[in-house]
Amino acid sequence: MRIAIVCLTGLLVSGCGSKYNNFSDDIVDRKNHWSIPPARQGDLTEKEMDMARIAWKYFENNYQESTGLVNAVNDYPSVTWWDAASYLAGMTSALELGIIEKEEFDRRIIRFVTTLNTMDLFRGEMPNKAYNTQNAAKVDYANQPGEIGYSALDLGRLLIWLHLIKNRYPEYATGIDSAVLRWNFCNIVDDTGTMFGALLEKDKPVQYLQEGRLGYEEYAAKGFQLWGFDTKRASMPEPYNTINLYGYDVPYDTRDPRKLKAHSYVVTESYVLDGIELGWDLSTDHSGPDTSYSNEWMAEFALQIYRVQEARYEATGIITARTEHQLAGAPYFVYDTIYTDGYAWNTISENGDFLPQYSAVAVKGAMGIWALWDTEYTDLLFDHISHLYDREKGFYEGIFENGTGLINTFTSNNNGILLEILLFKQQGKLMRYQSKPLPSLWDKALESPFGYEGQCLPRKI
Repeated sequence: MRIAIVCLTGLLVSGCGSKYNNFSDDIVDRKNHWSIPPARQGDLTEKEMDMARIAWKYFENNYQESTGLVNAVNDYPSVTWWDAASYLAGMTSALELGIIEKEEFDRRIIRFVTTLNTMDLFRGEMPNKAYNTQNAAKVDYANQPGEIGYSALDLGRLLIWLHLIKNRYPEYATGIDSAVLRWNFCNIVDDTGTMFGALLEKDKPVQYLQEGRLGYEEYAAKGFQLWGFDTKRASMPEPYNTINLYGYDVPYDTRDPRKLKAHSYVVTESYVLDGIELGWDLSTDHSGPDTSYSNEWMAEFALQIYRVQEARYEATGIITARTEHQLAGAPYFVYDTIYTDGYAWNTISENGDFLPQYSAVAVKGAMGIWALWDTEYTDLLFDHISHLYDREKGFYEGIFENGTGLINTFTSNNNGILLEILLFKQQGKLMRYQSKPLPSLWDKALESPFGYEGQCLPRKI
């Protein structure tokens, strides 16, 4: 998901006496009981359909016929698998909303699956973190030839969308299964159900590092679960704690970034995607769209994430929808958080640099909140961002909180997520399952003791 490729002390931010760094229990009047707003459901309005068509314009402009891939950032021929999954989300939504015909969908998905089946993998294991969209060559984040490792989070999101497309359009199941059966899972999920990414640095051996923090980790783990992998440890919320902001107990991952060199970002995106795509359900829950959530703690955490942003607006007047987002210039990408590294409303680069000037209302974050919770505040969010587009390029990434204007860049992730959010409004939970699934190439591979040795598939024998 990364292509680029303080507080504001706690006391100042909340105005409610919270002690952000010692986590005592006597800090505020907690809001432990509150109503759960319904999701927005129903046919799209004329304006919403217009927004969907504008978002699809991004994918018309940035499609690479030679590979079937789409640029992650406008006119920049590189892509990660998080961004590619957002393209699959956008393409599926464009078809289901009637923006493109099945003929165009077929042409695009065949080319995409062909590339998945023919591209070089990182060390013959898994897809590299980034590829050149024009020739499907492995590249680094500067789009220079070479391999740099793989991301368990990005591939988890890709697995969700490959599984979703398999079930909605079973005519592509065999091609998708063939691509995933090329992968070697031995180093990405271990026997405890922990996920690992691979990192390759110059003149060093490959490092396999635990990957994922609360929110992102559990969402990506569901991608592996859908394909039969046990992600027990990655799917647990622990270790976590909560920090009270405006009366809401906001969950955060307690693993120490000083020791592990990985920040814990509390943002909107992972919780929204879990709600939109998986209905905050467990991967074993094959029910359709409904208002019950079998992954209860994920649904509860998501509600806290929404409510605290609404509360910040009510307390400060700052319209708030925080999540990761792209920038038009260096450092090109920031984590625009609700909480990270001991500070509330902390906007940082991947290196941890404090960059409050890039705090923004992200379009995908605001739209996700708008779809999942129908309230006056989310109406305001919609009014704030629904016109932030260029009809010839798609939706801008967002608008800065400090009044300095738009984030003048266009991305696959932002426009793809916007499209799937609009499809959610029309259809509800996007993951669908066949009532009478036919045997698939993947299922047969798991049931057979022969073939695919050494790939650590989740065998059913």
